[in-house]
Amino acid sequence: MRPEDSPSGRKRNPIIEEARRRQIVEAAIETVAEAGYAQASLARIAQRAQTSKSVVSYHFAGKDELLEQVVTQIYGDSWAFIEPRLAAQSSAAGKLAAYVESNIAYLHARRAHLLALVDIVGNHRTADGRLRFEPTADESVLTLLGEILRTGQRDGEFRDFDPRLVAMTVSQAVIGVLGAWVADPTVDLTAYAAELVTLFDRATRSEATR
Repeated sequence: MRPEDSPSGRKRNPIIEEARRRQIVEAAIETVAEAGYAQASLARIAQRAQTSKSVVSYHFAGKDELLEQVVTQIYGDSWAFIEPRLAAQSSAAGKLAAYVESNIAYLHARRAHLLALVDIVGNHRTADGRLRFEPTADESVLTLLGEILRTGQRDGEFRDFDPRLVAMTVSQAVIGVLGAWVADPTVDLTAYAAELVTLFDRATRSEATR
């Protein structure tokens, strides 16, 4: 089969191909969230996507590639939501608050995405048995938060502290709140987000800005 051809023999349309891939990824998210990582077979995902297993296999080499794309897409889509909200803030304190609020708000509206993400990150392993994804804070997250915190210190908004240590604390606090919601869907995420914003605002502010 030529690269530009589809399973049906028609010319490939990149827009349609991408839409179908996203449809399959969304079906995988819903399947993992509902049935769990171990039970999320390609056949089950195909059924959820209302397509055939052969179509899923055409777009993804196997379950591993598909579930890795799930994680990539969730992270990418969440960053597309978070980034403009950070950019809209002119102060480091505003960016720190926006980071906490937007992270929680994005997943609050997409519980299935969070359930799938937690399950895949906690269970998906490489051929040698290691976890494929880091279950704690991603280095890029710590870098981003560290830059915000250092900017706040440089501009006199924040007191003196270890930016990396505080970045890790902020990241783990957000992860912890979302984890609590995974375990108990009655947790008030909006209230938790507001408390975290207040907590880190008071913990980081310099005396001059209090």
